[in-house]
Amino acid sequence: MALITCPECSSEDITGTPQPDSRLLIHCAACGHEWLRGEARRDPARPHARTAETLAAEFPQAADVRPDVRERIAALEAEFLTVEREPDPDAEGFATRYREQFAAENLRDASPEVLLHFVTSPTVANCGNTSGFTRAWKTAGDHTAAQGVRASINHLLYGTESLTLEDRFTQLVEGKKGIGFASFKEPMLAKVLTVVQPDRFLPLLRYSAAADGKKELTKEVFGLDLPPVDKSAFTVGRVAVWSNDLLRSLVGLESTADTAAFLRWAKGRPAS
Repeated sequence: MALITCPECSSEDITGTPQPDSRLLIHCAACGHEWLRGEARRDPARPHARTAETLAAEFPQAADVRPDVRERIAALEAEFLTVEREPDPDAEGFATRYREQFAAENLRDASPEVLLHFVTSPTVANCGNTSGFTRAWKTAGDHTAAQGVRASINHLLYGTESLTLEDRFTQLVEGKKGIGFASFKEPMLAKVLTVVQPDRFLPLLRYSAAADGKKELTKEVFGLDLPPVDKSAFTVGRVAVWSNDLLRSLVGLESTADTAAFLRWAKGRPAS
């Protein structure tokens, strides 16, 4: 293992974990980068294993929404556009600032103050109760906590290409391999995606939550049942991304902020 160096930081402080398909998952202790080494071996005992592609096909699709529900949503969208709304005047500047800060060439320079403000500010999207995060931050100290948060964001956005965004998301939520900052969980990771890819990701930060979870909104607005989180199949990262993309496809509004606002507004509201 000493002859292998990290392609990101050239460190030799790496470890290898054997995978079920005979490959090695290589982890760099210096920067958190991971990559797979070797060729995958098919397990003859599991010829019909469910792949990410087959699971994605099993996940509810826009075509599953009933025609009468589509008509109702179209009426609600038209009504929503007549409602006066007060946009957050700070949202655009906040998103632009952090989108630039989280760029690959700038992320390492993100200060502890900037990172802590990103999590605790309700601007763009509210992470909810962050008391656990702030306690963990204080316990670790500014330097260590900021280093961990930067590692989390780096792995989420720029991690090994052999892992999908969904799987990197899951790794960070589940704390696998000790990557990143343990308390930088689902809502924080989703907020990163919201500011970095504003045309794709809705400012809805939890898959399941009574107020505005994507699972609950999909059920109440469109009548579709989404699966619960399953650590071996419908993992937290997969359902977080797939439910986001589903909702984005179901609402005809241009911006993700308006789409999220519409879903909250339409929840439990009959068409006029």
